[in-house]
Amino acid sequence: MAAEMALSHRAPHKVLSEADLEEVAPRKPPAEPSLRSCLRKTRCSASTAKSLLFRFLPFLRWLPRYPVKEWLLGDIASGFSVGIMHLPQGLAYALLAGLPPVTGLYSSFYPVFLYFFFGTSRHNSVGPFAVISVMIGSMTDSLVPSENFLESVNGSNVTIVNEERRDAARVELVATITVLTGIFQVALGLLQFGFVVTYLSDPLVRGYTTAASVHVLVSQLKNVFGVSLGEYSGPLSLFMTFIEICRKLPETNVGTLVTAIIAMVAIFIVKELNHKFAAKLPMPIPIELITIIISTGISYGVNLNAKFGISVVGNIPSGLKPPVVPNVSYFGQVVGNAFAIAVVGYAICISLGKIFALKHGYKVDSNQELIALGFCNFLGGFFQCFAISCSMSRSLVQESTGGNSQVAGVIASLVILVTILKIGELFRDLPKAILAAIIIINLKGMFKQFNDLRTLWKSNRVDLMVWVVTFVATLLLNLDIGLGAAVAFGLLTVIFRTQLPHYSILGRIPDTDVYRDVAEYQMAQEVPGVKIFRSSSTLYFANVELYAETLKKKSGINVDRLIEKKKKALKKLKKQQKKAEKEKAKRKKDAEDGLNGPGVAVIEVSGAEGSVPPEPTLRTLGLPQPGFHAIVLDFSPVSFVDTVSIKILKNTFRDFHEIEVDVFVAGCPGPVLAQLERGNFFSSAITKHSFFPSVHNAIVHISGERRQAAVDLSTRM
Repeated sequence: MAAEMALSHRAPHKVLSEADLEEVAPRKPPAEPSLRSCLRKTRCSASTAKSLLFRFLPFLRWLPRYPVKEWLLGDIASGFSVGIMHLPQGLAYALLAGLPPVTGLYSSFYPVFLYFFFGTSRHNSVGPFAVISVMIGSMTDSLVPSENFLESVNGSNVTIVNEERRDAARVELVATITVLTGIFQVALGLLQFGFVVTYLSDPLVRGYTTAASVHVLVSQLKNVFGVSLGEYSGPLSLFMTFIEICRKLPETNVGTLVTAIIAMVAIFIVKELNHKFAAKLPMPIPIELITIIISTGISYGVNLNAKFGISVVGNIPSGLKPPVVPNVSYFGQVVGNAFAIAVVGYAICISLGKIFALKHGYKVDSNQELIALGFCNFLGGFFQCFAISCSMSRSLVQESTGGNSQVAGVIASLVILVTILKIGELFRDLPKAILAAIIIINLKGMFKQFNDLRTLWKSNRVDLMVWVVTFVATLLLNLDIGLGAAVAFGLLTVIFRTQLPHYSILGRIPDTDVYRDVAEYQMAQEVPGVKIFRSSSTLYFANVELYAETLKKKSGINVDRLIEKKKKALKKLKKQQKKAEKEKAKRKKDAEDGLNGPGVAVIEVSGAEGSVPPEPTLRTLGLPQPGFHAIVLDFSPVSFVDTVSIKILKNTFRDFHEIEVDVFVAGCPGPVLAQLERGNFFSSAITKHSFFPSVHNAIVHISGERRQAAVDLSTRM
């Protein structure tokens, strides 16, 4: 039926070749930039300085408008919950990095506090992260091995490791790495290189973090079985460590193993209960902290270290230490590792930030997030912190317990500060097996990413290949070299699949069904009420966000701002309706109670019983309407789509529908249509009725719908 309608409204036209088209519609000469426009862009003013200050210190923009009554209680509750989580995770991840436990507390305090001033994500919980910790641990093992600090006991042939000297050397090394990581991140952010992380696709990041989780698991087996291992680094170090663990299984410390198993079972069960009853619990049960307190008490009372040989954390000094200048002589040795940590840490942080921003309707500045993470690492390195990122588990807790802003992070940092100053030294008898149990159980979410293999097999085989290559390379080549190999492979797929896109708005050449860029062809005229958008490249993870942003920009209207205004207007309308309903109910109650006096009848005029009020529109809400009613996306250059682009396209459809603009797709190849089907793109809101074989068919269909709507309107009148 649609095809017949399109043919019935088909306009007469000439069939033109490209050569004929050049004669009929010559291109416009390229515009030369004027000196005045160049000077305008470089002009400095007070408003420019103010905008730069607000950009680099975002809290100056949102803090004065902070809704205290609505948000403060939620932020306080969330801050305490996240702060309690920081304590065991900080101690555990310090152990994972091969550092003294107090550095984990420092790394949970300083960066969390600093993120308040520089961060733009309201729900990201920065601090120690397992993947980053194991990357640091591989460097401490290789550059500052324990064997360098062997000392003889009283002149005998027996040697032991001087842990105090070793820990001091490792802290100095890691602080230097952290400062260098921060320098890389701040520099990339200032140079507007936040987009670089888009080349770390979701499959690459998820494959890398899954492989890193395997490294974390293997590294903690020694603390679970209570055996001492050699320190390995470089390619195949994971397998050498695992082989040595298998050889030393007969030497297992039974007490350590039993302690770890009991802790893992308890933590796992309570975490499952937290997840199952999340809606009923005011805050998750802090099982990790409870486990640490109970196990420390038992260890102190029974003296597990002396009686059963169970290794404990040892001395945790209280108080804050003064800042120390990093040892720059290490820079040459760790520059590559620091850059890898900078990129991985930022990729994880911005990925989480965008998830929460999309869910709660605010925007995260990718470049500012890079700068924020950089300052947290750079300044934290002077205070013996190790490099940090964002944690999915802590961020989810911060969101679910009512956190609304970065104020929750400040509250969490105060909880950690009290621990550092007064409570930390009480954990000296904490068994290391407990920390290993906490680390291993927290890897559950990471190991769930193996489900990506089944999903990617169905939706996109190239993304699947990127995931598998990243995973295998990281296991075989270790974390630093594996990341480089994964990025190289990911970029290789980009080189073969895409080119730099050119975005354009198309117009129709008169008396033809040919559509060309209105910026290049003089005779090309935009179809009234319709925007035809085209990209010269296919759509994939690295350019789909730019595609969506450029589409909104070239449409000539601030789509996100209009959606925000509509949400506020709907919220206001809903409040008015609730108020009217309350007044109506009150009048009805007064009438029933006889408050109107004898013989007085109350007559209410209302709509038909069961009638549904009309859906609010931009016009009825008093909002500006777009100057167009439809958008046509020319998909003729698109040769494939991936899982990320499908998500962004669905969001684009949703955003334009929100402002009452219909979206159509033209020239979509059959294989791409099949990929959209496999990726669950189509739904009740987006159907194949919005797809047409050509741009002209789409335009004819839109024109026919408008004419039919006009006829129906005149008939009703």
